[in-house]
Amino acid sequence: MNIVKTKSNGVFFDYKRCLLYFLFIIYSGTSLFAATLFQEQQSIQTFSEFKGTVVDSKSKAPLSFATITVDDTNISTITNSNGEFLLKVPNELVDNSITISFLGYQVKTIPLSNLNGDNIQILLEESAMQLSEVKINVPKDARSLVKTALDKKGEHYFNEETIMTAFYRETIKKRRRDASLSEAVVEIYREPYTSSKSDKIKLIKARKSTDYNRLDTLAVKLQGGPFSALYADMIKYPEYTFPENNLSEYEFSFDKPTEINDRSVYVVNFKARPEFYHPLYYGKLYIDAETFVLISAIYNLNVDNREMAAKMFVRKKPNRVTVYPTEAAYRVDYRIKDGKWFYGYSNLQLTMKVNWKGKLFNSVYTLSSEMAVTDWARSFNDSFTRKETLRPTVILSDEASGFSDPDFWGEYNIIEPEKSIESAIDKINRQMKRRIRNE
Repeated sequence: MNIVKTKSNGVFFDYKRCLLYFLFIIYSGTSLFAATLFQEQQSIQTFSEFKGTVVDSKSKAPLSFATITVDDTNISTITNSNGEFLLKVPNELVDNSITISFLGYQVKTIPLSNLNGDNIQILLEESAMQLSEVKINVPKDARSLVKTALDKKGEHYFNEETIMTAFYRETIKKRRRDASLSEAVVEIYREPYTSSKSDKIKLIKARKSTDYNRLDTLAVKLQGGPFSALYADMIKYPEYTFPENNLSEYEFSFDKPTEINDRSVYVVNFKARPEFYHPLYYGKLYIDAETFVLISAIYNLNVDNREMAAKMFVRKKPNRVTVYPTEAAYRVDYRIKDGKWFYGYSNLQLTMKVNWKGKLFNSVYTLSSEMAVTDWARSFNDSFTRKETLRPTVILSDEASGFSDPDFWGEYNIIEPEKSIESAIDKINRQMKRRIRNE
């Protein structure tokens, strides 16, 4: 892959430092969806479903991206942006408890036997613990704390091979209207955090539908698929955010501390130093106060420099089209098991503005991707073959047939779809049925 570099204030800016790449392709067809319907298979259900919301105990506001884990297992899921969740638990584990954790709130454990299966509401209380109440090592300054956190790969993160099951979703909207929806269950062969080897991803089950008519003549495609979400793991892949641990381009400062899993957490704000004008990140890093481990990051890319920002994201486009990002937002969360942290969830959202030469009005596309680890196990050998392993440049192909089956995902845990996604799935099913009737 060609790497474009440009010099800014003595620092070479590498356009490879980007999590997402997009292709803007002229489309001339009228086909909407894949032609075949999914053949429903009858099977005995071996799991129980628990569905509900996680909310603030006082305000009843939904808590987005809270982690829900089945105790004594590696099974987990997260809440969606509306605080909703769907958890599938093997029947032999329904006597277990679940643990719910969310940044800034007290951890809560509930026996599954106390839950009624549907319309569950889980209340979390804000944490009252102050950082001064626990004995901690006070860092020298915010910058040194961040450097220490980025250097903690071998000490406090998974240091052995694992195979993780994860759910991935990507959406493309033209303004507020859905244009493309992709969902997949994948297996990730994760190398130790200390290893320089890249992780591998294998597709287990997937479905995708794109309404090319809604995209007009421009087909927008996300390149990388699940890799775009995985590369948000800034501990395993620091080259996409803080390459070579180079923090000299940024200013760091402490914010009000918080708590997660009954652990005190430093909050560090970071932003680009004013003398650097190329696209850099700004946001918040959440670092465990006792071990100095990065446990979450919520940040954005400064896209004020349109030309340079566009070069970061756009791999291919027609010559008469100008494309540039207006917003790029990221999030990554880590989880802990037996004292070791690992990648648990990430999401990315990018808004692009598209101008056609000679046209009065522009188009706005919002592209989102997210991935959540739902199960994992230690692995002693890499069983992924070259043929079944996805390439980091993969573009998920259109295959809409799975949308017709309400039990398509079976026992796999997924991120509960938001209302807009549910509406999009309903529309896909209606259009597929209409197409079959007309054949």
